[in-house]
Amino acid sequence: MLRYLNLKYMRRFGLSIPHEFKGKIDEALLKKVHEYEAEKTRFSFISLIFGNVITIIFIFGGVLNIYNSWIASLNWPFILTGILFFMLLSYASTLLSIPFSLYNTFKIENKYGFNAMTPKLWLTDFLKSILLSTILMGIIASVGLWLIQSSPHYWWLWVWGFSLVFILFIMYISPYVIEPLFNKFTPIEEHGLEDKIKELAQKVNIKVSRVFKIDASKRSRHTNAYFSGIGNVKRIILYDTLLEKMDHDEILAVLAHEAGHWKKKHVFKMIIALEILSIIGIYISFRILQSDFLTGLFHIERGTIFAKVVILSFIGGIISFPFIPLSNYVSRRFEKEADRFACELTENREDMASALIKLSKDNLSNLHPHPLYAAFYYSHPPVVERIKDIKKPFCLAPETSWSKIRF
Repeated sequence: MLRYLNLKYMRRFGLSIPHEFKGKIDEALLKKVHEYEAEKTRFSFISLIFGNVITIIFIFGGVLNIYNSWIASLNWPFILTGILFFMLLSYASTLLSIPFSLYNTFKIENKYGFNAMTPKLWLTDFLKSILLSTILMGIIASVGLWLIQSSPHYWWLWVWGFSLVFILFIMYISPYVIEPLFNKFTPIEEHGLEDKIKELAQKVNIKVSRVFKIDASKRSRHTNAYFSGIGNVKRIILYDTLLEKMDHDEILAVLAHEAGHWKKKHVFKMIIALEILSIIGIYISFRILQSDFLTGLFHIERGTIFAKVVILSFIGGIISFPFIPLSNYVSRRFEKEADRFACELTENREDMASALIKLSKDNLSNLHPHPLYAAFYYSHPPVVERIKDIKKPFCLAPETSWSKIRF
């Protein structure tokens, strides 16, 4: 319903140029934005319906019961049985997603000038992803099942602790081990830019180890930049597409926004919130999995914990759905804080606004989302709203002196 409202709203207002974009965008580009958004929405709706139908057939159509009974009949050791159970489900889900991934990449993204990926590169990425997910899932499943087997009464606590440590470990090694599997990282070549970036970071006591350019253009023409690393020392990653389309001041504005997330401890706060919810969810799951209520309710003949986890995940997805707007509301608050931080740090609202305009144009962002749709699904405030806020006087008070700000 919200997707339909969003499309209807965009058809009504989509060709009107917001005041903040006057002289920066024309109706031809707005029409392209409208078409891109409409096609993405239709495609995501079809994908969602397909996924829901497959899930319903699998759980309510008896397929889960047959699959679970077959796995249990192998009489393998507990941990090996669980690994096989979840691995095969993961592979099946991945295979079913292939047509949708291909259509999105080589039809939609290609049609609107974003895709730069070749079929060979897509296949290479796909195989790497399969191998990587197999290794990671194998580690998670084997350790998790071992904890369940070793501590039947307290495994919920140990599994929660392991998941937290594993997430932090992946965050630490990802820039050095995982990301280089897919992209090439090279020092930026733009004269003077690295010095400006490090000078900006020093203002807020962020230690920058290296500034890299990532060869994002070999896959997509979307633009972005991000920080990576845990602790005070960060690596800054700039898409080569971003370097091509923005001047130095605009790039600094984008990075000042990312620095805002770190200095306001948004990542840390999100991890804390997620871990609190996680330990509550794992404990509730532990209590439910102690009984055969779920397998009886869904007519599962052999009450394995593996089948119970699948059913519980399905129910959990339904229960957690209403919390999506709350999560996105918090995320939008964080984005506004990071925008204001960037204004104060750079003391230049125009570069921040200009960077957002370029990002929205380059990525064909919808300038007229329905308010309800944006409130429910948007993790960032709509770009027009962000630019309005940036240009408000309170974003950068005249008396602001960065040297006086302490963290």
